[in-house]
Amino acid sequence: MREITPRIALELIAHEGIVTEAYKDSVGVWTWSVGVTDASGHAVFPRYKDKPQPLEHCIGVYLWLLREKYLPPVLAAFGRHEPTEAELAAALSFHWNTGAIGRASWIRRFVDGDIAGARKAMLEWARPAPLLTRRRKEQALFFDGKWSENGTALVYAVAKPSYRPVRGKRIAIREKVESLFIDAPAVLPATSGKTWFDRLFE
Repeated sequence: MREITPRIALELIAHEGIVTEAYKDSVGVWTWSVGVTDASGHAVFPRYKDKPQPLEHCIGVYLWLLREKYLPPVLAAFGRHEPTEAELAAALSFHWNTGAIGRASWIRRFVDGDIAGARKAMLEWARPAPLLTRRRKEQALFFDGKWSENGTALVYAVAKPSYRPVRGKRIAIREKVESLFIDAPAVLPATSGKTWFDRLFE
């Protein structure tokens, strides 16, 4: 598996949730959608401050970034190993959260055949402590094929003037995610020389 699938996209969203307008994360960084910041290359502030976006746009930008910015280094880390869908989903979730797939010892151990060492080393990336739950879920998915996603996401409101996310509401999003794979032009039509993903950055 070397492509993003709806199930992979939904798994990562299950860990992150969605915020439809810009908010400040735990360290004060302006963030939006599925944990997107300016560092991704897609400007968040002031573009989305006090400007909630449709879920289709939030998810569409997230998918673009996942494919263009995060998938290539994850595939490079696997080297000649052909990842399963579960392995790719877990590795992408890890990299989206840490940005560290290129220097993580657990993936090198896995590629070298040290499965037990890789399983143990993945949990070395569980700081601060609240990340342990996420690492355990990624570990269970990568090594045991146990998925967390159920086709829903917590969609958060933003409290003001603090701009902190609050009051998450669980919403079914499987159909929205799948539609962006199956019938993307109906959501965001392509124009001359550009894909619907590319137009999200205009």
